[in-house]
Amino acid sequence: MIRLAHLKRRLGQYAALWVGGFVLGGAAILIGLGFMDLMTATDLVLPVLLGAMALGLAAGLVTSLLSDETVGTKLALLLLAVLLALPLLWAPVSAAVAIAFFADRSIEYSEAYAAFQIGISRVLFPIGEALGDGELFGWMWTAFQWVSTVVGFLSAVAKIWPAIRRLLGPEPPVEA
Repeated sequence: MIRLAHLKRRLGQYAALWVGGFVLGGAAILIGLGFMDLMTATDLVLPVLLGAMALGLAAGLVTSLLSDETVGTKLALLLLAVLLALPLLWAPVSAAVAIAFFADRSIEYSEAYAAFQIGISRVLFPIGEALGDGELFGWMWTAFQWVSTVVGFLSAVAKIWPAIRRLLGPEPPVEA
């Protein structure tokens, strides 16, 4: 038996972590731009945030695994953690990519971004090789970026939507 309430709570925490990583990463890099070059700021911010994101995901997973939840719930959370780990790590990286895009700079000059891309490549390249030819890897990297961005956007909307609804006010009464 899987307890959906616990899964929903953990997914809400995941969404908050994703949004926090994106916003904190973007803010830290933008603040760093006042004192240093974009690539230097990115190289200082990304490793710290990537570690914090991984620790946040691990803490939530370990907390759930040590709880008195059902085995099905724990297995579902473990599967979700594996599936959503890379999109979660993409949050601060996507903030750096967006800032570099608007600054008209190439993010590939950042050592932290390059190390992140190499790390992801070590995961995706063997999968691409097993499934097909070398061109598949380029497609998989692009798909990873898009899927991670969509997952993050949906996480942000899921976390922010209740606050937006409260700001808009209560629903008008239904007339009979």
